[in-house]
Amino acid sequence: MLELRSIVYSYDQINVLNKLSLSLPSAKIHGLIGLNGAGKTTLLNCIYGFLTPASGTITWNDKALDRRDVAFLETTNFFYSDITGREYLSIFPDKSGVFDLNSWQTLLQLPLDELIEEYSTGMKKKLALLAILKLDRQVIILDEPANGLDLESNHLLEKIIRILCDRGKTIILTSHIISSLLTICDEVHWLKAGKIEQTFMREAFDTINATVFQHVVDDEHLEALL
Repeated sequence: MLELRSIVYSYDQINVLNKLSLSLPSAKIHGLIGLNGAGKTTLLNCIYGFLTPASGTITWNDKALDRRDVAFLETTNFFYSDITGREYLSIFPDKSGVFDLNSWQTLLQLPLDELIEEYSTGMKKKLALLAILKLDRQVIILDEPANGLDLESNHLLEKIIRILCDRGKTIILTSHIISSLLTICDEVHWLKAGKIEQTFMREAFDTINATVFQHVVDDEHLEALL
């Protein structure tokens, strides 16, 4: 279980996370949704350890969360210049000892011996995902992982996520396209104004749009504007 209790994080004395509490059961796929500015990126950075909360606790199985338990696929990935994909992956340790790079290369069709700056956006995303898989961490954060992927790669990504969950990984997944989360997540957590406003279990997924977007302009008003 990943537990966040009363997490506070501020920018310029404004609480971006305001005593946020959230329980994430293990071996499940957790979706995180929220409008721009709700605090999603800050929350993910606090979980991974990029940011240190002003107060509150983050625990994994009743112990302080260690960054070595977490893998984080960021929306925009950083790569060193003038290195190949293979050289990049060599930086990451193979924790499981069974990571088969050649098979992954064939499956994802990555030119690992070419410089990364020659890669397309989708290739870079798949390369960063391979690094995450190689680390074999218990908690996996995937921030907008489908960005830049084509339809086939996105379908493969969903299969990978499901298998990781079946093998006991706890996955936190974000997307600006809510429908993509509803097909794969076990729970969806709505972040609003720095707090978890509501958690939706799978049986309540059909209420998400009406709940989250209840203040969006109605169709008649929008048609009049157009």
